[in-house]
Amino acid sequence: MEREYSYKLKTLAEELKLNIVYPSIDYEQILIYTGDVHRPGLQLAGFYDYFDPTRVQIIGRMETAFLHKFDDAERKAKIDILMSKKVPALIVCHDAELMPEYIEAAEKYDVSLFSTSQNTSDVMAAVIGILRKALATRVTRHGVLVEVYGLGVLLMGESGVGKSEAAIELLKRGHRLIADDAVEIKRIDNNVLEGTAPELIRHYVELRGIGVIDVRQIFGVGAVKARQNIHLVVNLEPWREGMLYDRLGINEQHMTILEVDVPALTIPVKPGRNLAIILEVAAMNQRQKFMGYNAALEFTRQINKHFDEKLS
Repeated sequence: MEREYSYKLKTLAEELKLNIVYPSIDYEQILIYTGDVHRPGLQLAGFYDYFDPTRVQIIGRMETAFLHKFDDAERKAKIDILMSKKVPALIVCHDAELMPEYIEAAEKYDVSLFSTSQNTSDVMAAVIGILRKALATRVTRHGVLVEVYGLGVLLMGESGVGKSEAAIELLKRGHRLIADDAVEIKRIDNNVLEGTAPELIRHYVELRGIGVIDVRQIFGVGAVKARQNIHLVVNLEPWREGMLYDRLGINEQHMTILEVDVPALTIPVKPGRNLAIILEVAAMNQRQKFMGYNAALEFTRQINKHFDEKLS
């Protein structure tokens, strides 16, 4: 069963710098479980089919203007019905009039009420962005996540294969570390994975024979990064004689993480191979593919053209 994540309403209000008009009795304990928000225009008109009361409700100038078309009693009744659904919170945006009916209903049904001068669309985008990340499906994988030329490269493989050593060499070459040993991966969009490090081991790397080092202290704050989208998975494995490894790169591999397909490579490791340089080239090659150029396909095309010309 998929785990359900939550986010504190109090933390959301602080992050958005909302003005607290009325905090509910349990304001500091209220948890939000859905990353979607709602502007209750249809509900204020009386349509409550498919209404989801777990969403944060956002009111702007349009909804306020609509409510002003009714007399005091009808306006109060419409707001009362909305607040009686026990929504997590109501945010009045864009300096829309904070009508007394909002405050009365908030106190009556004990629903947290906020106001802000920020544009309604901006508040909606900000709330969705914060909640989608906080409530995203996630998994922890054993590996190392580094940023190489702006791409998030997830190094995977059995313990002792050289993931951390490769990461240290990449740091020396100007790239950045996100996580070592354990990588927390979130699906923040349909096709976007974001990786970060567990708080306890953030910025630390374990090197066999040396022990645990603090990357931020040794290499500086420019060598670490809090989070990074994952663009490429590289599986490192010990070189096996007689094993056929891909030499052209025509057949693209993928690894599925949280139902997202990520481009993947398998790189054999043996003494004498400079993993850092290989990983840099892998990242640059993947960047070219994202931009529409595939060197392997272009090479194959030229070879085929050469033989076609010879045979004609």
